[in-house]
Amino acid sequence: MAQQRGGTDRRDAKAMKKEEKRQRTNAIIKQEEEGVLSYNKHNAFGIELRSNGYGIFLEKGKMVSPRWANIYTLELTEILHQKEERSSSAQGFLLGNSFKYGKINNFYQAKLGFGRQYIFGQKGNKNGIAVIGTAQGGLSIGLEKPYYLQVNDDGDDRDIKYTPEDSALFVSGNIIGSSGFTRGWSEVKVRPGLFAKTSLRFDFGAYNESITAIEIGISAEAYAKAVQQMLFSDPKRFFAQLHVAVVFGSRK
Repeated sequence: MAQQRGGTDRRDAKAMKKEEKRQRTNAIIKQEEEGVLSYNKHNAFGIELRSNGYGIFLEKGKMVSPRWANIYTLELTEILHQKEERSSSAQGFLLGNSFKYGKINNFYQAKLGFGRQYIFGQKGNKNGIAVIGTAQGGLSIGLEKPYYLQVNDDGDDRDIKYTPEDSALFVSGNIIGSSGFTRGWSEVKVRPGLFAKTSLRFDFGAYNESITAIEIGISAEAYAKAVQQMLFSDPKRFFAQLHVAVVFGSRK
């Protein structure tokens, strides 16, 4: 009798677990049909166009309540100066790359951030749009890389960066073109700083497990030392910008 009762109890426990799992699955399906975002974790990738540059980011999130999530981000960006324009010289048109006249430094950033995400509005139905707000901040590592030009110096072609000794040649008519992205990395100067960023994300993905969204927002960053990007312009420590991003990802 005891063995029979033990076997019956085990079967009942398995049946209860199976029923609980079925109910959870049905609840998730119902939430998806009603347009409710229901998940534990998400991973996202974004491509952003900023008012002073461009960037990409990776985002990992974990839900802590039905509306709140903690997020961790890695972002790579470049800040461009508002005065820089691409040019081509008569020599460069045939022999070299285009270049940016008067530019002396590229300025890149690598950011590690932590923040919170809040679901303001659910989709309402499977084809609706969820509205999600995000606020984050963290460490920004600025990378100041000298900008190199290829010039013709008394019949010899050579690569130069801006220095007091080469200042006349740097802005002369002997410029052939830019030396390219790879020049100058061995001379990078690190500029530590902080950043803050807030945004609204409009997620119109058809399925709960996928992210397809447009994001708009504003951010600001400040660095310990000012960065000069162009000749005849003041160095800057503080930068503020708007952005719009396309975001893709998954939830589970």
